[in-house]
Parts: sequence; structure tokens; C-alpha cells
Amino acid sequence: MSIQTVGIIGAGTMGNGIAQAVAAAGLHATVVDISDAAVEKGIQTVASSLDRLIKKEKISAADKNAILGRIHGTTDYAALGEADLIIEAATENYELKVKILRQIEQVAKSQAIIASNTSSISITKLAAQTQKPEQFIGMHFFNPVPLMALVEVIRGIQTSDATHDTVAELARKLGKTPVSVKNAPGFVVNRILVPMINEAFFVLAEGVAEPEAIDEAMKLGANHPIGPLALADLVGLDVCLAVMEVYLQEFGDSKYRPAPLLRELVAAGHLGRKTGRGVYRY
Repeated sequence: MSIQTVGIIGAGTMGNGIAQAVAAAGLHATVVDISDAAVEKGIQTVASSLDRLIKKEKISAADKNAILGRIHGTTDYAALGEADLIIEAATENYELKVKILRQIEQVAKSQAIIASNTSSISITKLAAQTQKPEQFIGMHFFNPVPLMALVEVIRGIQTSDATHDTVAELARKLGKTPVSVKNAPGFVVNRILVPMINEAFFVLAEGVAEPEAIDEAMKLGANHPIGPLALADLVGLDVCLAVMEVYLQEFGDSKYRPAPLLRELVAAGHLGRKTGRGVYRY
């Protein structure tokens, strides 16, 4: 099956980034969120991103208009009826994702592929909640979506070869590199990355070094483009915490316990860039 129209649930950071990538590749994107304000904010974020590309002379004003013209925002799930692929990009919460998947299935056409952009939740477990688990798959993009080249393509036990191959080909059409991985908590990148971020919070809480020093040390000593604490602020401290909690529950291994400081900052509402304050102030 050739993917021409992609439905996206969630107009937030990941959702609007996926929409931009889809539309920039010449495909149509239908973005659904719970309110008109959320939809409008998501599309405005895409417009601002495209403006930055215009300033860098990577696209023209006409390109921007064409890309935005291929993005349709709505609060009505019925608009997903013509989508060949529907990507759920909601908050990292199993119950919420299941609720969304059931809403999607009420309107999706029979041959539509449904994907989750989850960064840690079991694809097999989510697929089991759908009517056609063979047409369900994980499609994990990375933030910021328009710039990051990787897409983890995660097969559940039930995922068919046809579904996998179609999604991998779409990723390539979006200019991404698909990497096929088996279903496991955190898959590959976040299984390694988020515990590293969590450990940085332990180091910070123990007073080993100040935040700036921790980030500078990892940038210079490990050749990372961004330090772990600054990355946590970019990803969202709430997301990091949610991922660690999934690991702790799924593996039952205390090495995945979330750092108390990470929990404390999330409880205070200091979630990172999206709230203007996390480890750093913005």
C-alpha cells in the first residue's frame, strides 16, 4: 500500500513535527487534537519552523505555503477516515493511548495502518487492544522531528511483514532512516539514553557538579552535542520520568528507579523548555 495521507493524533511537539515532515515530503497530514486552540498552536509551530528554514535559505516562501497547505488541523476524528496511516502521538500514558486507539478504529478505513509514536510502551501490548493487531506498529520519531534522521520501526509480535515494510518505506520517503527493532521497553535509543539522563539527576542531587558543569563534561568528554540535563529539559522532565517508571515496572530492576530530584522537579511543574523552567530557566 502506498501512503498518501497520514493522520496524526496530537498537535504537540512530536505531532506537529511529524506533520511538518509528512507535508514537506509532499504528502497530506491530518492533525487531530482535543481543542481548536491546541490545533492552531501546533500549526503555528510548524509555520514558525518553516520561517526559520526560509531565513536559512533552505526553502522558499512558496514552499512554506505549499507545506502548510498540505496540513489540515481539526478536532474531529472523522477527518481520519481517508488516512492510509494514522500515527498516535499523545502523552506517554498507556490508558490514554488505548482510549485514543479505540477512537481511531471507529473511523479508520479497514486497510489503514495504525502506529504509535510511543517511546517506551509495549507495541505488542498496545496492538492487543486493537481489532487488527497485524496492522499495528511502532513508529518512534525523535525530537525535533524535522531535523532528526532516525525513526525506530518497532514490530509487535502481531505486526505483519507488509505493515512493517510499508512503514519503513514511508520513513525513507520522509527523508528518515528507519531502524527495525524488536518490541522491548524503551526499544534501543531510549533504553540507553533515558537511564543516562536519570543518572545525571543523581549526580546533580549528590552535588558532584553544577548543572552547567555536568552538561559541559558530557559534551566535551563523550562528544555529545547536548548535555544530559539540557536534553532532559528539551525532551520534558515529565516524559523522562514516565519512561523510567515504565522501565522500573516492566523490568522490575531497581537500577531503573527514577532519581528523587527528577520526581521533585516534575511535582513542582518544572518540566523543562515547555514550561519555561526545568533544570534551567528559559
